Amino acid sequence: MNKLMKSALAIGLMAFVLGACGSDKDAEKRIAELENKLAQLETSKTGGATAATATPETKPEGPLPAFKFNELDHDFGTINEGDVVEHTFSFTNTGDAPLIIQSAKGSCGCTVPTWPKEPIPVGGTGEITAQFNSKGKPNIQNKTVTITANTWPKQSTLRIKAMVTPAAQQAPAEGPVK
Repeated sequence: MNKLMKSALAIGLMAFVLGACGSDKDAEKRIAELENKLAQLETSKTGGATAATATPETKPEGPLPAFKFNELDHDFGTINEGDVVEHTFSFTNTGDAPLIIQSAKGSCGCTVPTWPKEPIPVGGTGEITAQFNSKGKPNIQNKTVTITANTWPKQSTLRIKAMVTPAAQQAPAEGPVK
């Protein structure tokens, strides 16, 4: 599947989910499932094969680090369009080897994560901060931060959400009366 088709599929599925009836929790669950499927498609490097037909990676042998987050989701509640908010996710390395975070990526340019660049020792703690800029993002927003590390599985996902109150529309300037 080419990138354009994947994007169109993702947008179509998101629109369907957002338009479907049901509770917010059901919609959020469906969105999360679709985001995970999209992430699998985007990270598939099998020469055109989809993630469903790709050979899954095998778990590496030996001691591995492990994330234990205090929370995986954060709700900013209701914020005003244009607000920039951030939340810090704290974690502990509960594994058997130093934890190294290779990257952390937001699901869009409005979500910017920061993470420790140094290895986290066994039993050590760290923080990943997700900053969300709500400019141009009215209404309900669900964003993710995907972390790639030397853990098993290699990727972990954090989620943030907010209800963004749209900014007031300015009336067009009136010209001279004729």
